[in-house]
Amino acid sequence: MTCCHTYPKNMLSPQHTHLPPHHHLPLLLLHHPLSTTTITFNRRHPPPISASSHPPSTNPPNQDTKILRTHNARSTSILFQTDPQSQTLNGYHKNEILKLLELSMAKKRTPQFPGSIYIQSPADTTVESSLPPIKDVFNAENDYDFEVIMRALEIRREVTLEIFKEAMRKGKFGITYVNNLGSRLFPEFIDYVMVQAAAMKQVPEFANSSFNVRAKACLEDCNVVPLIRWLKHNGLSYPQIGKLICNSKGNLESIRTTADWLKSIHVDGRFIGVALLRGGENVLQRRTEELDEIVSCLEKNGVKREWMGYIVSRCPELLSFSMEELETRMKFYFDMGMNEKDFGTMVFDFPKVLGFYSLEEMNQKVAYLKEFGLSNEDVGRLLAFRPQLMGCSIEERWKPLVKYFYYLGISRDGMRRILTVKPMVFCFDFEANIVRKVQFFRDIGVQEKGIASMLVRFPSLMTYSLHKKIRPVVIFLLTKAGVSQTNIGKVIGLGPELLGCSISKKLDPNVKYFLSLGIDLKTLGEMIADFPMLLRYNIDVLRPKYRYLRRTMVRPLNDLIEFPRFFSYSLEDRIIPRHKILMDNRVNFKLRYMLSSTDDEFQQKVEVAVQRRRMFESGISNNIGLGPPTDDSSEDEIDDVDIKIDDL
Repeated sequence: MTCCHTYPKNMLSPQHTHLPPHHHLPLLLLHHPLSTTTITFNRRHPPPISASSHPPSTNPPNQDTKILRTHNARSTSILFQTDPQSQTLNGYHKNEILKLLELSMAKKRTPQFPGSIYIQSPADTTVESSLPPIKDVFNAENDYDFEVIMRALEIRREVTLEIFKEAMRKGKFGITYVNNLGSRLFPEFIDYVMVQAAAMKQVPEFANSSFNVRAKACLEDCNVVPLIRWLKHNGLSYPQIGKLICNSKGNLESIRTTADWLKSIHVDGRFIGVALLRGGENVLQRRTEELDEIVSCLEKNGVKREWMGYIVSRCPELLSFSMEELETRMKFYFDMGMNEKDFGTMVFDFPKVLGFYSLEEMNQKVAYLKEFGLSNEDVGRLLAFRPQLMGCSIEERWKPLVKYFYYLGISRDGMRRILTVKPMVFCFDFEANIVRKVQFFRDIGVQEKGIASMLVRFPSLMTYSLHKKIRPVVIFLLTKAGVSQTNIGKVIGLGPELLGCSISKKLDPNVKYFLSLGIDLKTLGEMIADFPMLLRYNIDVLRPKYRYLRRTMVRPLNDLIEFPRFFSYSLEDRIIPRHKILMDNRVNFKLRYMLSSTDDEFQQKVEVAVQRRRMFESGISNNIGLGPPTDDSSEDEIDDVDIKIDDL
C-alpha cells in the first residue's frame, strides 16, 4: 500500500533523505519554518501514532501493566505486533482508522497539540487535505469492519446534526431551543438530510462539493428553518414540531399545506399541532380535496359548517378515514333511528363518538345497553342525549356500577330509569362519587331501602357534590329549618329533591316565609318532617293558597300545621271547587279529608255528611247507623265533620 504525504523541504535534514528500508519513517512535524518546497515519498507501513528515536524493544510488554505511550512510535509499533487483539486493515490499526474517520468527517478543524501526527494547517482548503486518503484505508477487496462502518455512520449523523443546529442558530433561535429540537429530530430527520446530501453527489452541480456543503444545501432547499419558525408562531411546542417533521418523511411542505387547511375550517391555533399529530401520518400525505370531501360529507348529515373546527380539533382521527369508512360509521347511528339533527348535535357534543372508537367496540357497548331493556331506538335517543356513554369502558366502568346497584337493592327496571333519566351516572367512577354519598346517607339515618328508592326516584342526586351541595343542605335543615337529628334521615329519604335546591334562592326564603306566618321553628321542623316538599314551592305559589285559606275558607293556622300538604294541591282545580261544594251543602271537613281523596270518594263523603246533617235537623239520633264509611279514613272522619248549625 502506498500513501503519499507532503512535507516542507527544510523540515528534514540531509541525512534523512536516504533512510534504511527497515526504518519506520516518523510523521512528527517539528516546529521548523514552513516553506513552499515539499518532498514527496512513499511508505509501506501504517502511520505510527508518534515518533521517537529509541531502539525497539525485543520483549513484549506485560499485559497486566500495559502502559500506552502514544509519544513513542517504536514501542507502539511493537505493541501492535504483539497484541493479539490488534487487528489491522490494509496496514492501519483499528484505532487509527476510527481517528481518520472522525477527522475526515469533522465539520471543522479540531484543536491540535504540538507533535500531532495529523496536522491540520490553517492553509488547508478542506479538513481532509492533511489526511491520508480514505480510499487507501478501505477498498473493495477487503470486508469492511461492521464496528468501523457503524462508527462512520454515527459520526456522519453527528456532523449533520451540527450543520442543522448551525442553520437554526443563524435563524435567530436560542441555543436551548435548538438543542431540544435537535434531540427530537434525531435520528429520523437527520438521517433524511444525510441521505439526501449523499444523493446530491450525483448532481453535477455538487459533484465536487464536500458533504457539509451538500447538507447545508439540502436544508436550504427544504426550507426547514422557516417552517419551524412558522409552526412555533402558530403555538406548536418543540416536541410537536419535531414529531411533525419526522412524520412528514421529508415532505415538509405538506405540513404547511395541511395546517393552512385546518385554519380554513376554523381550527384554533393551539389545536393545530394536536390535530396534525393525532390525525396520523397519512393525514400529511392527503390532498386538500380529500379533506374537503370529508367535511362536505359531515355537513350534509347535520354537522354545521361552523362546528367543523371544534370537531376536528377534538377528534382529528376523522381526517384519516376513507369515505367508505366514514359512511359506515354514520350509518351505524342512523340505523338506530337517529335523525340528521340529533346526529349533528351528538357529534358536536362529543366528537370522539364518531371517529375515536372502533366499530367492534361501539357494537359491544350498544349491545350492553340493550340488556337493560332498551330498544334500538331507545339506545339511539340515549346516545343522542348523552354521547359520552360511548367513551365509557364496559369492564372498568359499567359492570362494577351495575354490581353495586344490585348490592343496594336496585332492580334492573330501576337501573333503566337511572340510565334514561341521568345517563351521566354511568360515566362516573362510582367508588369516588356514589359510594361516599351512600355512606353519608347511612350516617344521617336513611334506611337501606330508602337509599335505593332515593337513587331511583332522584338519580341526579348521584351527580351532586357531597361537600359543596349535599352536606350544606343537610346542615341548613338541622340548624335553620328546625329539623331534628331524629327526623333528618326521614326528611332526606322522603324528599331527596331538597338536596338539589339552592339554599340562598329557595330554602332560606321559604323558611323565612313560614316563620313570618307565625309558625315557630320547632313546629316548622315537624311540618317539614311530615311533608319535606314544603320547602320546594315558590313563594308566589304559596302566598295565594295561604290567603285563600285564611280569608275565604276562614281556617285557623293550626289546620295548616296539621296538614302541610295543603300547599301541594292546585288552588284553581281542587281547593276552590271542593270548598264551594262544602259551602253549598253546608258541611265542613278537615283539610286532610277535603283534599286527599279522589272526586268520587269526596262526593260520597259529602253525601254521608249531608244525610247526617239532615238527620240532625230532623231530630233523629246520631246513633242510627248510616252504613260503614266509604273510604279508609275510618269513623273518625265522620266525627270530624262539622255541621253548620247556623242554618238551622
